[in-house]
Amino acid sequence: MIRLLLVEDQEIVRRGLKTLLETKPDLQVVGEADNGQRAIQVLEGLQATAQPPDIVLMDVRMPVMDGVTATQLICQQFPGTKILILTTFDDTKYVAEALRFGAKGYLLKDTPSEELAEAIRSVDRGYTQFGPGILEKMIAQVPAAEPNPAPAPPPGLTDLTARERDVLRLIAAGASNREIAQALFLSEGTVRNHISHILSRLNLRDRTQAAILAHSFLPWLDEP
Repeated sequence: MIRLLLVEDQEIVRRGLKTLLETKPDLQVVGEADNGQRAIQVLEGLQATAQPPDIVLMDVRMPVMDGVTATQLICQQFPGTKILILTTFDDTKYVAEALRFGAKGYLLKDTPSEELAEAIRSVDRGYTQFGPGILEKMIAQVPAAEPNPAPAPPPGLTDLTARERDVLRLIAAGASNREIAQALFLSEGTVRNHISHILSRLNLRDRTQAAILAHSFLPWLDEP
């Protein structure tokens, strides 16, 4: 059973999420909060009962304490609890901050219930989740730098096999393991193995760091 804490200031949205998620036999909502400060208080109480949530579904824009600050504090105080940001397409600058503080991914609030449930399961297994289109928008908002000579790719990147480069390009595009497997005609297990090798060779923590690195060297990755 995956235990969830819902953090959303709009009660009607929070109730809707709870109703949808509790139809899944492996998901259980163990707590709710309407702002980041209250979320930390609820977490402290659940920790005391030895039934802490596995995953926090975190809204971004909330009164009292927003989701970005709450993410930073929760990741510091409760490192065993993973955070999945639920956002709108206009909140990308906040999402970038939350990812830097330790959030394990983000989804749009209008994500269909089956996809949301599957994303929660994936995060619980240790993977990072990216909502469609947001990663590209985040990168597009980074100010353009003055032209400089293209940096040489790091040694670990040049050691990747052609197939690993294919996988890394798709990670940069925000593709899930299933989508990568379908695009490259591989099994999801093989995709997971490739991703593990990529992270190990590049000394990266997770898919978020891999996507950011890949975008820095896309021209090199696209070379035959």
